[in-house]
Amino acid sequence: MEAFGIRDALDIAIMALLLFYLYRIMKESGTINIFFGVLAFIVVWVFASQILEMKLIGTVLDKFMSIGLLVLVILFQDQIKRFLVELGDHKRWQFLKKLFHHSKDDPSSESRRFVLPIVYACMNMAKTKTGALIVIEQEIPLENYEKSGDIIDALINTRLIENIFFKNSPLHDGAMIIAHDRIKSAGCILPVSHSTDIPRSLGLRHRSALGISQATDAFAIVVSEETGKISIAHRGRLTTRISSADLEHRLSQLFINE
Repeated sequence: MEAFGIRDALDIAIMALLLFYLYRIMKESGTINIFFGVLAFIVVWVFASQILEMKLIGTVLDKFMSIGLLVLVILFQDQIKRFLVELGDHKRWQFLKKLFHHSKDDPSSESRRFVLPIVYACMNMAKTKTGALIVIEQEIPLENYEKSGDIIDALINTRLIENIFFKNSPLHDGAMIIAHDRIKSAGCILPVSHSTDIPRSLGLRHRSALGISQATDAFAIVVSEETGKISIAHRGRLTTRISSADLEHRLSQLFINE
């Protein structure tokens, strides 16, 4: 019997890290029960076919395992895409960029050009209790969701944002998508989260914001039509009743890290 070495420890550590990432992503997307179900199935398969060497059950489970990878890819294509995007996220490797690239430009001044119009628009809509849902693209493209609405492709502008979400506007019910520092489209349809953790007092906009944050790495802003409060959703987490200063800080971090 071979002795336990560094290679074995590294093998276990890498596998544990991958499982942790999968667990976190599926928990944020609301599919954690499926994750545990798949994990339980793998444990039963290993125990029955490898340890107890049950031929009949092992054969049946082997057939399931042979097509299981394809089924999992079909069922969890969004989660797999998000896992790969997070793994290669340039923000995780930003320290390498700092080592080899020294920029004299001030990123904060550049970010304020895009952040302040969004913050001012949200503040004004909060005062008038105008409902709004703004989604900002990150690493995962939102082209499919952009096509569900009307293409605008305009510069980020406070008045334009307010006019789109004005109650009599035909686009006010859908979501606005911002990508590459431009307003790409409005009136977009987003996936709705079915999480039971969302308070019943929150409506469809909040569920849609949480839904897009679970399906992608996008950052979503919600202005409540009932209370005028501002909420944000990112990486499967919904934070309600944030101040304009907090919103500006979070948005600044997004645009600086792009």
